[in-house]
Amino acid sequence: MRKILAAVLVVSALTLLFAAAANAGTIRQPDDGEELVPTGKGWGEVPGPDGKGHNGVGQAGKTGSAKVGSNGIFYHGGPVILGTTNMYYIWYGNWTGNTATSILQDFSAGIGGSSYYNINTTYYDGANRHVTNAVGAVGAKNTTTTDDYSHGTALSDADVQSIVTSALSSGRLPTDANGVYFVLTSADVNETSGFCTQYCGWHTRATINGADIKYSFVGNPDRCPSACAAQTIGPNGNAGADAMASIIAHELEEAVTDPDLNAWYDTRGRENADKCAWTFGSTYIVNGAHANMPLGGREFLIQQNWVNASGGFCAKSY
Repeated sequence: MRKILAAVLVVSALTLLFAAAANAGTIRQPDDGEELVPTGKGWGEVPGPDGKGHNGVGQAGKTGSAKVGSNGIFYHGGPVILGTTNMYYIWYGNWTGNTATSILQDFSAGIGGSSYYNINTTYYDGANRHVTNAVGAVGAKNTTTTDDYSHGTALSDADVQSIVTSALSSGRLPTDANGVYFVLTSADVNETSGFCTQYCGWHTRATINGADIKYSFVGNPDRCPSACAAQTIGPNGNAGADAMASIIAHELEEAVTDPDLNAWYDTRGRENADKCAWTFGSTYIVNGAHANMPLGGREFLIQQNWVNASGGFCAKSY
């Protein structure tokens, strides 16, 4: 347990330190008590005159200014993903011989319908329509594709969007407004806006092929295990893939409940999974590693999520 706690403290400290550094000098620092908007990268920022953020990721725009909620997180008028959320993987870089491809496919098959993902059903839109505990798993036809370094090994945020756009425009993946597209990078690939220093993954949206497309970058923690992995070994024998599963879960939860960065977040711009980042609850040992839940026939160590009920709390099931 000490290894997990040490990693959690290191990652939390890095997140706070580098998030502050990223904003210093370029974005006005918030006043005490000032409400922030989410960035999709784990921290909030001061909104501009139009209510949108400045970090370059962009929001779709606020659809309402009234805040609703009393559980430590508030609804700001934007959409949530309703019905089944479909997951898509873009394997970027070199994944030859890496067991991550099967581990993370199994993870996607197990998260929908789980007591863990059921936490998201505590979130709803302005018509009181709740998120559904249903996820379309990776593994079916046209749910995964590969990208052999089309943008090299140093990616910008714009490159990540281009990778998603290419996959959809070429027809390798369908254009699905109910989907979340994950760009998963091999360990030799960096994301130059702050992977391993400011974040381990992020999510956002863009209009692609005329649809509101939600997508996420998730880097391989094998590149920086002390920053993006809670332990040096994984319950499925692949520390990088096991850590990626936790980051994917985190970004999926936020992409569903705050897809356009204008729905559910707290006064500091933290989305639901941000409020429980790097907390795991009780754990048990599998293959010499810590785990806290079974998903898809495997055991994983997954970050908790924020329950929007009973005053609000971090949990691994609901």
